[in-house]
Amino acid sequence: MSELLDHASRPRKDLLKHLILQLHEGAAPQQVQRQLVRLMGLVPYGLVVEVEQELMAEGLPPEEVTRLCHLHGAALEGAIDLVAAPTAPPGHPAHTFRQENAALRRELDALARVRAALDALGGAEPAAEVLLAAREHLNALTDVEKHYLRKEHLLFPYLEKHGVTGPPKVMWAKHDEARALLRGALEALAAAPAGTTAEEARAVFDLAAAPAAQAIRDMAEREEQILLPMSLDTLQELEWWEIARQSDEYGYCLVEPGEGWRPASAPPAPTEPEPSAAGHRLRFATGSFSPRELTALLDALPLDATFVDADDRVRYFTHGKERVFARSRAVLGRKVQYCHPPSSVDTVDRILAGLRSGRHDRAAFWIEKRGRFVHIEYVALRDAAGAYLGCLEVTQDLTEKRALTGEQRLLSWKEEQADG
Repeated sequence: MSELLDHASRPRKDLLKHLILQLHEGAAPQQVQRQLVRLMGLVPYGLVVEVEQELMAEGLPPEEVTRLCHLHGAALEGAIDLVAAPTAPPGHPAHTFRQENAALRRELDALARVRAALDALGGAEPAAEVLLAAREHLNALTDVEKHYLRKEHLLFPYLEKHGVTGPPKVMWAKHDEARALLRGALEALAAAPAGTTAEEARAVFDLAAAPAAQAIRDMAEREEQILLPMSLDTLQELEWWEIARQSDEYGYCLVEPGEGWRPASAPPAPTEPEPSAAGHRLRFATGSFSPRELTALLDALPLDATFVDADDRVRYFTHGKERVFARSRAVLGRKVQYCHPPSSVDTVDRILAGLRSGRHDRAAFWIEKRGRFVHIEYVALRDAAGAYLGCLEVTQDLTEKRALTGEQRLLSWKEEQADG
């Protein structure tokens, strides 16, 4: 990040920092914006990231930056200088992110037209059809989950490797806010009775759907004004290539990425990493495996397993067919605290501290996730002398097993249907 701006920018950085702190002291965004434009003119996009990161490094809690993030956006609206912002060709991950934002805006605009249609109705008129249209657009907006997951698990890890840690943390928290608002909006509209009037529908829309739509729109704006230009300046070409290679695993939001982008420096063909010690057997007290056998065994386990070393860095995860939580190779070497939503980091730290200290050997949780019963357990790993080696996270979807009753003593394979 430091290469984005030279030392001559220091007075401007201090001035922007001072103006942002005014927001945290209660100043109105419009007032700060007027000062900002008068004193600074346009603000380089990289300067905004540097200032937010410095403020957090100096002690401003990320939660406070997250809480007032929308005010930062309001104060900087129309004041970001993008003249020098780089662009990306079709197929490049940054281009795909922008295409997805354009598709999201089309859905958001359609949702706004639905709201206008409600205004055209008399208060007592039935609004069931209009609410149905709103639900269709909100359902389409849930595709934003794939967009956010690719940012959290592919883009953010590379930014962190370049020392950009604060803004991803704030953005992830804003993702969670948008997710919660969208989920609440869908539930509110689904709960509206068939005889809902236009007046009632307007209230439901304004209380539930409008905040969710605004959260998604604000995030798209912040990505294009700040995150993506800064990321294009920061990441190396092969890092973008690695993001492009792994993006299919998460899927795309409302659009398919363009084809044809491949950096000249990319290797001739993507290859899977070979397990070390190929051709040799790994010997244990109770037997041995070849690396290929061990890989197959770990990936066949009916669970997700992630190994976090003694320095809290992710070193390995299984790659089975049915995962509960998304994982990408980009997380390897990443601090595990950065792999969780900011709202969960305190709990993660408490678990790791308890396991590392020896006070506890495991911590278990179980949650309901989209109708599935998911069990998550963290287990301390120690050597024979009791030294802490790290933590194993084991996640299992136990929905079917939890529902079992009686006995199953006979083989009950379902015969595959013959083709044709």
